[in-house]
Amino acid sequence: MGADHGHSHAGPADHRGRLAVVLAITVSVLVVEVVGAVVSGSLALLADAAHMLTDVAGLTLGLVAAALARRPPTAVRTWGYRRAEILGAAAQAALLLGVGVYVLVEGVQRLFTPPEVASTAMVVFGVVGLAGNLVGLAVLAGGRSDNMNMRAAFLEVANDALGSVAVLVAAVVIATTGWLRADALASLLIGVLIVPRTVRLLRDTAHVLLESTPPGLDLDAVRARLLTAEHVHEVHDLHASQVATGLPVLTAHVVVDDSCFHDGHLARMLDEIQACLADEFDVEHSTIQFEAVSHAAHEHGTHA
Repeated sequence: MGADHGHSHAGPADHRGRLAVVLAITVSVLVVEVVGAVVSGSLALLADAAHMLTDVAGLTLGLVAAALARRPPTAVRTWGYRRAEILGAAAQAALLLGVGVYVLVEGVQRLFTPPEVASTAMVVFGVVGLAGNLVGLAVLAGGRSDNMNMRAAFLEVANDALGSVAVLVAAVVIATTGWLRADALASLLIGVLIVPRTVRLLRDTAHVLLESTPPGLDLDAVRARLLTAEHVHEVHDLHASQVATGLPVLTAHVVVDDSCFHDGHLARMLDEIQACLADEFDVEHSTIQFEAVSHAAHEHGTHA
């Protein structure tokens, strides 16, 4: 006998407006920084512009994912497109990782053969880039913790802001000391800022896509807690995964006294177990299948 938890689930927060505004800002800053990189010859500014280019692609993916996530479930896609935010975040992280590696390789090469750089132009275009990044951060700040898609978007803009700061510092060093390698060092700093964060984001999205147990949910503790319920003899085939941010799901086979199937205990037990999972483990969507003790001999021997 199986039953699915009856709680309703609110749809994901709508961040399409935020993402659209930040996308427009990012495109504008991208154009300005490309011009600045050509005028000044700065690798740091070019690296920041390249990062902006991936941001445009990433934010576009994020906007599409946010729109898809609002679509209702169907008989074919029973969760709708809720996982689109995970796919969008993974794609953004992959793009960022590629840019980070390119910047690191090019930066090392320029340390040995630093080209001439126009520091004044670096300052002007760096300030424009930083201003655009700060506006984008302000727009995204309120929703950055809602899901991985928004987290990825905020992370990209935050990295851009740090990159713009690095460009400005390098420009000041070149202007005051004439040390051209400051530009290469700034580009390396941008690469170092990009790579570790994107690796972590890729790891988190892979965790969801591989249907690993949601972070913070201890299945051993869940099993132990369910075994304390009256009439429960065994818990097996216990699985938990995450459809999208804030949407963990859990399934379990619960072995109970044979008498529970005849004396009306199952309805009450189902309410108690699912209330326990929701209140103590923050899992509001659970599917419980009850089995009689006498049925255990018919079960397969590969239970989790």
